Amino acid sequence: PSEHFAFMVRSLERMGVAGVVIEDKVGVKRNSLLETEAPQAQDSIECFVEKISIGKQSQVTDDFMVIARIESLILGAGLDDALARAASYINAGADGIMIHSKQKDPAEVFAFCAAYRRFHDRVPLVAVPTTYNRVTERELSDAGVNLVIYANHLLRSAYASMTKTAETILRYGRSAETDPWCMPVKDIVTLIPSTHSTRTSRPVATGRGRVTPRGSDAMTSLLGGD
Repeated sequence: PSEHFAFMVRSLERMGVAGVVIEDKVGVKRNSLLETEAPQAQDSIECFVEKISIGKQSQVTDDFMVIARIESLILGAGLDDALARAASYINAGADGIMIHSKQKDPAEVFAFCAAYRRFHDRVPLVAVPTTYNRVTERELSDAGVNLVIYANHLLRSAYASMTKTAETILRYGRSAETDPWCMPVKDIVTLIPSTHSTRTSRPVATGRGRVTPRGSDAMTSLLGGD
C-alpha cells in the first residue's frame, strides 16, 4: 500500500539512505529474471503514479531519490507501454527511471533509450545489464544511460568462493590450502570499526543527491537486485 511506502521513505531518510528503487509490479516480490509458474502482474499506471507521488510528498529532504523501475519489457507489455509509464512516472515526480530487460542482448533497452531521448522532460536513466552482460558501460552511456547497476555479481561471486573454501577444507581436513584466495586475518580486522575510534559510526549512503550525467560517462553501482 502507498501509505506503507510513505513510512518507508521517511525511515530510509532517517538512516541516511540516498534513495530507493521501486518496481511497478504487484503481489509478492519475485525475481524478474526467473521463469516461474506463478504469473507476475504489473501495477496500473494510475496506482503506481499515486505511490510515487505519496512517496515524494512524504520525504523530509529534497535530496532523497525515488527511482521508478519499469517492468514492461520483462512482462512482454512492449516498448510503447514502457514509454507511456516513463512519461507518467516522471510527471508524478520520479527522480529517475530504471528500464529492465531479461533478454540476452540489449536491443530493446537501446530502443527504449532512443525513444526516451526524445522526451522533453527527462530524469536520469538506469540500466541493469544482468542478462545482456556483454554490453559495455560506454555503450550504455552513449545510448543515454546515466547509472549502471551490477545487481548481484558481488553476492554470486562471494557464494562461489565460500563454497570452494568449504569444499577445500572438507577435502583436506584443514584450511591451509585456502590461503591463496582468502583475505589475511590482519587485513580483514581493519574493516571492523575500532571501539576506541572517536568517530561516530553511521550508515554510509553512496550517490547522495540527484544523479547527474557526467559528460558521456555512466555512473556505476555494484549493489542492487533483479
